[in-house]
Amino acid sequence: MPIFSDPLFISIAISHFMVDTFNASRPVLLTYFGLSESQIALFSTIYIWASALTQPIFGWISDRTGPRWLAAGGVLWMTVFYTLALALPGSLGLGCLIIAALGSSSFHPVGAVHAALRGRDLMKGRETTSTSLFFMTGQLGHFVGPIITGLILTAFKIPGMYILPLVSIPVGISVMLQLRDNRPHPKPAQTTNVNRAKVGLTFILVLAVVATLQSWAQANMVNLIPKYIKDLGQGATIYGSMAGLFMGGSALGNLLGGYLGDRYPKRFVAAGVLLLAAIPIYVTSLVGWSGWLYLLVPLAGAFTGAVHSIMVVLAQRIIPGGMALASGLILGFIFSSGALGLLYTGHLAELYGFPFVLTLTTGMVLVASPLALLLKE
Repeated sequence: MPIFSDPLFISIAISHFMVDTFNASRPVLLTYFGLSESQIALFSTIYIWASALTQPIFGWISDRTGPRWLAAGGVLWMTVFYTLALALPGSLGLGCLIIAALGSSSFHPVGAVHAALRGRDLMKGRETTSTSLFFMTGQLGHFVGPIITGLILTAFKIPGMYILPLVSIPVGISVMLQLRDNRPHPKPAQTTNVNRAKVGLTFILVLAVVATLQSWAQANMVNLIPKYIKDLGQGATIYGSMAGLFMGGSALGNLLGGYLGDRYPKRFVAAGVLLLAAIPIYVTSLVGWSGWLYLLVPLAGAFTGAVHSIMVVLAQRIIPGGMALASGLILGFIFSSGALGLLYTGHLAELYGFPFVLTLTTGMVLVASPLALLLKE
């Protein structure tokens, strides 16, 4: 694919990998710090909301002023405050970690827009595929982040975690150089406005519900499974690997969903993978600690993650305003709704155990699957 030799796309993709490596280290760090399920859920909800609810603002700014400083600044902002979170003790360090989330918020809408635009220009309009490639790099960061965090904490404790900020500095500088033209994102075409006027309220509500259930299911898995595995007697290397395997599967599933979404009706693809997601999630609730988790957890990630780029591309086509604003709105909604659900299921996990939460998560994807059939292109 020509997009793999495009310096701009590669720079954006590597930056996405770095940003989400930072994001993905959070559940393992919080588990290492000894927080309970409710505390992990509460802190993760605050962190995700800080990132999610500000994304439309950064997207709106990018549509009007250009993407350079928001993309590069997002990476470097996370670098600075993640370093402070490691260096400062207790609540002060946790506060810096929340502030670091604004860097992720700044980067994501800009990156999603450039991924779609490069797909249109270099891949003959296959924007769902290029968007899925962009999100795959972020989910690879979610795959690598928990694993290397667990390994580093096991071998070197907190001081070893400074490796991540050191690696991110040249990444931020690289994306700054690639976006030196700093052109504002293109406004929606007139045909897009006409198509959007035909979209009914039912479609928007269905898109919101499906996105919420998919995000909630993923939030349950990636944020709570490290604590569950730890309670089953496993160390940081194992519970970090499990969170990483889920997001590694999600990365591959997202790529598959984008590929299929450009070739078949997106609603059928979304409905099919959500239905399949119920199988590994439910079986995981039954087996406890088992070697089968090394297969079941990434499968659950693959089937739930396959929907993500489809949701984003559909939203970009119907939400008024520039593309970065649209991307910020849908990404902000997806992340914040999942975090809100996590706040509730974290409490349920303490009361009834994580297997109960997995059963509930199975119900979520089973409800989302038939609803996805109501989506339109």
